[in-house]
Amino acid sequence: MLDERKLKVLYAIINSYIISAEPIGSRTLSKHYDIGVSPATIRNEMSDLEELGLLNKPHSSAGRVPSDKAYRLYVDSLLLNNSTIDEYKKQKIKDILISKSQEVDHLLQTSAKVLSEITNHIALVISPHLENSKIKHIQLVLVSDNQVLLVIVNNSDIIRSTIFKVDNQISPDQLNTISNFLNEKLNNLPLNKLNDVLNMGLLDELYEYKGVLKELIPILNESVYDSEDVELYYDGVARLLNYPEYKDINKAKTILSFIEDKDKILEMLLKENLGNGIEIVIGEENVYDQLKESSIVTATYNIDGKTIGKIGLLGPTRMDYYKLINVLRLFSVNISEILEMEFRK
Repeated sequence: MLDERKLKVLYAIINSYIISAEPIGSRTLSKHYDIGVSPATIRNEMSDLEELGLLNKPHSSAGRVPSDKAYRLYVDSLLLNNSTIDEYKKQKIKDILISKSQEVDHLLQTSAKVLSEITNHIALVISPHLENSKIKHIQLVLVSDNQVLLVIVNNSDIIRSTIFKVDNQISPDQLNTISNFLNEKLNNLPLNKLNDVLNMGLLDELYEYKGVLKELIPILNESVYDSEDVELYYDGVARLLNYPEYKDINKAKTILSFIEDKDKILEMLLKENLGNGIEIVIGEENVYDQLKESSIVTATYNIDGKTIGKIGLLGPTRMDYYKLINVLRLFSVNISEILEMEFRK
């Protein structure tokens, strides 16, 4: 456990390095931070922190830079501080997201764009993770003489809708009969069991509407499989090149090629349980070699207390973690509230 003076020196170095990206010396600390001791004492503290593995000394500089271990100590202290949500900033972000989003997919794309613009980092957003969800309600609605709207709602109140054509005219009452029948048979059924149930003689049980069901069953299957897919939205890749850490073209290529691999990004974001709260993976903590000099900060979004997706930021280990944690909290709360609001309409 570090004493108060060492923590002051360490946090001052971290904050200064986040801003400047230059190694920090004792003179800079004594000039810009009120640590309350002489530059000589600060130098001694820096030497102790280096021995503890919390600071590194670049070969070409007399100053020090924080290690991944130092950042971990720093962010853990930030995460312990459950700061209150800034309601003004929250509402401002919410207004932007609502004004630019009409559908769930558009909301998530907009979230990635706005999040990247606010933070100047690469923003990552994954769509609702519905692998284990169940069917809550199915409704068929007549759109025109031969067009029917299929609406599927799952137990997280995520809605999927599809319009399909039928060969013969059908009345709203007949569609209600089919809807009631399907709800009786499929309510609370796990999505991954739907195909088995649909192939167990449903056509025979409602023979009078065999034609409509024959059209409907493959569309039901397709809608459900679409619901199980997890989509990735990202924005701000070019912003990566604004940071001196990625000025080396080989380093930039390495991380850019990783970001272009959608499966790998999804694997990274989903490999942990989708638990509540902020998660931070720093530098060497990353299992992927391409990210050993980068950090990932993620948060979840929810409906009815159930975690259904993730948002995140990717950038250099020299992140402004304090700012990013607070921004992600705002986005997490806003996305959750907007989704709940939309699906309660």
